Amino acid sequence: MDLAVVDLSRLQFALTALYHFLFVPLTLGLSFMLVIMEAIYVMTNRPIWRTVTRFWGTLFGINFVLGVATGITMEFQFGMNWSYYSHYVGDIFGAPLAIEGLMAFFLEATFVGLMFFGWDKLSKVGHLFVTFLVALGTNLSALWILIANGWMQNPVGAAFNPDTMRMEVVDFGAVLFNPVAQAKFVHTVSAGYVIASVFVLGVSAFYLLKGKWTGFAKRSMTVAAAFGLASSLSVVVLGDESGYALTDNQKMKLAALEAMWETEPAPAGLAAFGIPSMADRETHAEIKIPYVLGLIATRSIDRPVEGIFELVAQAHDRIESGVVAYGALETLKANPQDVAARAVFEEHRRDLGYGLLLKRYVADPRQADAALIEKAAWDTVPNVPLMFWAFRIMAGVGLLMIALFATAFVLCTLRKHDTRWFLRIAVLAIPLPWIATELGWVLAEVGRQPWAVEGVLPTFLGASSLTVAQLWSTIIGFTVFYGALAVVEVGLILHTIKKGPFAQQEEFDPQRAPGAEAVA
Repeated sequence: MDLAVVDLSRLQFALTALYHFLFVPLTLGLSFMLVIMEAIYVMTNRPIWRTVTRFWGTLFGINFVLGVATGITMEFQFGMNWSYYSHYVGDIFGAPLAIEGLMAFFLEATFVGLMFFGWDKLSKVGHLFVTFLVALGTNLSALWILIANGWMQNPVGAAFNPDTMRMEVVDFGAVLFNPVAQAKFVHTVSAGYVIASVFVLGVSAFYLLKGKWTGFAKRSMTVAAAFGLASSLSVVVLGDESGYALTDNQKMKLAALEAMWETEPAPAGLAAFGIPSMADRETHAEIKIPYVLGLIATRSIDRPVEGIFELVAQAHDRIESGVVAYGALETLKANPQDVAARAVFEEHRRDLGYGLLLKRYVADPRQADAALIEKAAWDTVPNVPLMFWAFRIMAGVGLLMIALFATAFVLCTLRKHDTRWFLRIAVLAIPLPWIATELGWVLAEVGRQPWAVEGVLPTFLGASSLTVAQLWSTIIGFTVFYGALAVVEVGLILHTIKKGPFAQQEEFDPQRAPGAEAVA
């Protein structure tokens, strides 16, 4: 496999995935915020809350459309750019994606039309139920996608079949209740709720700074403050759970994001600052906070946390074992009835993927010498400086979000919505949670390298037989097309925000709308 093709295939998928995830979290969060806003309307029967719900629903709809469009493209890329991956693990990976389409996407697609066009055709409670079903479908969609991604991070409930030369499901329950997938789901969804809350808070703050639609803005800001505070606290708590999941399932990822070259004795300290170097294989100017890593990663103060050097040594042993599994598998391909070869394969089968790492350097892993095995063992170490700083920026933004929403909650409780210094900060903070979530995906996917499926299939073996020219043409084409869509999306959102919440409401009074008191 031409490694340039692999790298460009990874680049194309990364660009598409990161672009797609600009829209997904806002959809996740806004959907349930709409449920809250409409529930208040149903309970109070005050028209202002109908106006609030319909305005943010319009922005939800604009965002929803582009999220769907980019998500469909990603699913096609598995077949176009990653055909061997799709062949090798399609039995497992394809199932959650199929269920997502049948259960979640159809649910939200069916009811989203009723949500937008059923205001005057459904009862208040009926329309609220439809809005809830849209929110449920949106979040169920994320669940099944993250079950698929979680399996790539921790491939439980599946086994390699030497007769079909593919991975097959042996326990779908284990795939469904994969601890990594569950931790990723709650953490990712909570991050989406934070993004939506910051978006609503920032736009509301913009209106208050301009002195427009203040009644609408104060109510929206209050919902965003409460929902955002709960969500930002959840992100930190559930992020801690994700860190704990890494201890048992992705030790190298944990060591890399901590730039922890040597095994950290108990009680393990968390690196607050450092300058990791891949060349020196050490972290310079390191400042550690005692006990914290041990508490996060092991839930104890008496267990060590394994470092990169120790994990590379373990990978070295597993590669040697994988070479034995590869040899036995080749024998079985020639003679499936060879009992001795099958027994050898069964003994070493869990390390087959590690043996396949050598195919980056030699066609037959059995021909690799000690130097190549050592080189392949170090290939299991992801980009440590990128992991280290991505994690710290993401975590720093998370703490800032807690401070932002705690302040907003206090100000809203005291009815000091017009505190101008805070309103300016709220507007400027809008991009921050998006940056954090994109960095979260960088951690998840870069941290898994060199694996397409952790310990099972190296990334370079999963790519399709494409040419560099084909990949560059599609990368450029997607970039231009999605760039144009982004301009349209942002333009529509800005136009809707500029137009204001009362533009198409039957309660609109042109003489009194700026203060929003006509519908209070």
